[in-house]
Amino acid sequence: MDRVFIEGLEVDTVIGAYDWERGIRQCLRLDLSFAWDNRPAAAGDDLTLALDYASVTSRIQAFAEQSSYQLVETFAERLAEVLMDEFKITWMRLKLTKPGAIPAAAGVGVEIERGCR
Repeated sequence: MDRVFIEGLEVDTVIGAYDWERGIRQCLRLDLSFAWDNRPAAAGDDLTLALDYASVTSRIQAFAEQSSYQLVETFAERLAEVLMDEFKITWMRLKLTKPGAIPAAAGVGVEIERGCR
């Protein structure tokens, strides 16, 4: 299985359950991996047959800009649904890290895998 990945993408969004978090934007770091058959795009050097990671990145940034969830779990689930639907992705893994949420940790978050390989 071929995979296309985006690592260390940082987006700002409203995220958190505490009152003080509801009025600020916080950084989330995303690592994503998508199943994608790269052979058709590679055979003809055809961008229209590739998973356009620039378009995927733009969609993620727009999603984060419009989001206002309490839970990182909800952000991850909704984002996975949007990406799989809009880009016809059959399988993906998403690791979402919220840096600084726990002072003694570099970050906390969730990792989800959705779809079929």
